[in-house]
Formats: sequence, structure tokens, C-alpha cells
Amino acid sequence: MTSSGFDIPALRPIMKYLASLALALAVARANPVKRADPQGIDVSDYQPDVDWTTVVDNGVAFVYIKATEGTTYTSSSFSDQYTGATDAGLIRGGYHFAHPDESSGATQASFFLANGGGWSGDGITLPGALDIEYNPDGAECYGLTASEMVSWVQDFSDTYEASTGRYPVIYTTTDWWSTCTGDSAAFATNNPLWLADYASEIGTLPAGWEYTSFWQYADSGENPGDADLWNGDLAGLQAMALG
Repeated sequence: MTSSGFDIPALRPIMKYLASLALALAVARANPVKRADPQGIDVSDYQPDVDWTTVVDNGVAFVYIKATEGTTYTSSSFSDQYTGATDAGLIRGGYHFAHPDESSGATQASFFLANGGGWSGDGITLPGALDIEYNPDGAECYGLTASEMVSWVQDFSDTYEASTGRYPVIYTTTDWWSTCTGDSAAFATNNPLWLADYASEIGTLPAGWEYTSFWQYADSGENPGDADLWNGDLAGLQAMALG
């Protein structure tokens, strides 16, 4: 039988293809696939009430949560944020904002470890991150020379590793690292890099590192906090959590 001059049997393969395509699109909408570079966010007490279900629905796979700063500040939002992220199925970890002018690296690492910054090989915990960047309250390099800054970071890193068996992730910018550590390449072998670089592509990396593990590419987006990417696939992110 024909209709309007077209052979209907000849159209059946096309119709079948279109039906299959529609079904695939419907499945994709119902089950969003995480991108090759898993998306992440980082939050602090500036984002006290995160809707973690929506965050997961938006394709986010991991989160770093501010736990401590210096040796006197603990985030009042950390516990609820950490529990919420855990319950939502996210891979999560804590970070510490450094104040190298206030106390030693070892002292601040111990404070961080005692207030949420630890690590365990449960497959969902990222190693703690040391956020070391521009001083919000004074001298850019906190009054330390480049060699003193390198020693401070090493002190923090060694103390964290001695307690957890993992070296902390280092969050920084290339400009700050160059200015305040004198382009030290001492940490690239052991410490994963979390680079802050708000651009469409990653620029020059700090000295020594050949790649960044995490990339903070924007300070806002559809999700709360800053926007990040893991450099790899989801299996690699899970392996990172496992150690």
C-alpha cells in the first residue's frame, strides 16, 4: 500500500531509527552521564545551605569543603555540608586556608587534622587540601621570604602525610606560587595540584608540575561555590580517593 506517493515499508527503517533516537534522548535526560572530566565544586561558610540533591542532578561528582583557617577558625557549616555531601553520594574532602604568618605549618596541619581535614581509604574521601594563596589581610606573601614559605609548606605537608599517609593537595595560583615560593619545584612529585585559573583553558602551571589534578576554572556557576574539574575520568577520581 502507498500513501501520497510514498512507499511506507521503505520508511520503516527511518521511523525505527527516529523512535530509537527519541528513546535514547529520553533515557539520557533521566540519567545524565557525568562528563569525561568530572565536575566538582568547593564551598565554605558562604554557602551554608547547599541543596546537594540538585548539585548531584547537575552532574557534580566531588566537592571540597572549607574546614579550617589559621589556628583559630573552624567553619560552622562544615559538619552539615560534609554530611550532606556524603549522604548525596559525592566524593568529598576538606580544605584549610593557610595563614603562614600566624603559626608553623605543622601547627596548622594539626589543627586542620583535628577539625575535619583527615583522610581515610574509604573510597569517598579526598586527601585534605592546603589553600595557600593571596593574603586577604596584609602582605601578599605573609611577610615570609621565598625560602621561608617553602619551608612552611613543607612543614604542613610532612605533618599531614605523617598522620594520614597521604600528601595534601596544594591549591594555589601560578602567579602567587612564583612570587611567594620563588618558583619552587619541590612539591610536584608528591603533592597533587589544584590550580585556580579562571579561563577557558589552563594556562602556565606552577614550577615543577606537569599537570593539574584539579582545576578551579570559575568562581561561580549553576551550582553553589566555585566551579572545578577533575583532570581525568570518574574512575581516576575514585582511585584518587582510595589513595
